[in-house]
Amino acid sequence: MAEDNKLANPGVLGLTCFGMTTFLLNLHNAGIFKMDASILAMGLFLGGSVQIIAGILEYKRSNTFGLTAFCCYGAFWLTLCFIIIAKPYMATKVGLEMSDKGFAWYLALWGLFTLLMFFPTLKLDRVLQFVFLSLVALYTLLAIGFGWGFTGVIKAAGVVGLACGASAIYHAQAELWNEVYGKKVLPLWPAT
Repeated sequence: MAEDNKLANPGVLGLTCFGMTTFLLNLHNAGIFKMDASILAMGLFLGGSVQIIAGILEYKRSNTFGLTAFCCYGAFWLTLCFIIIAKPYMATKVGLEMSDKGFAWYLALWGLFTLLMFFPTLKLDRVLQFVFLSLVALYTLLAIGFGWGFTGVIKAAGVVGLACGASAIYHAQAELWNEVYGKKVLPLWPAT
């Protein structure tokens, strides 16, 4: 009996992790509820750790884009959770405070990275293009909002983040459903 060498698609896992974590955090950014342990737990485990595992699995499929995206954004979630958790400790015990401008630059650098990652999506599909373009907008708005203390901009970023997270979840489900049913059930609108 011949062995089936087809590998599972880790992109479904990675986009699900990214989408759900992004959606949850941006419910907070939009002002729907305060920062709480559910966001940090989701960020550490689903958005961080499991997303990095998905990136490593993309390596096995020779998908450099997926490897880079999932490992980097997984690391984003881990660093963000570290910043949030360690902020009080670092300020009181180590004397190292996080400045608003420093956090804004952190977000701006992620925005720049995301902009660079957007360009390869022009060869992929329209939904993935929307995920990355909305993520560029999200990071930009958050950098402005946190850097200059504009709470209205942070709330607007939250709305953009909800759309970004939802589109990532949609993309993951489209890939999953289309594979399971063996036909296009949910469209991704390939780039032309």
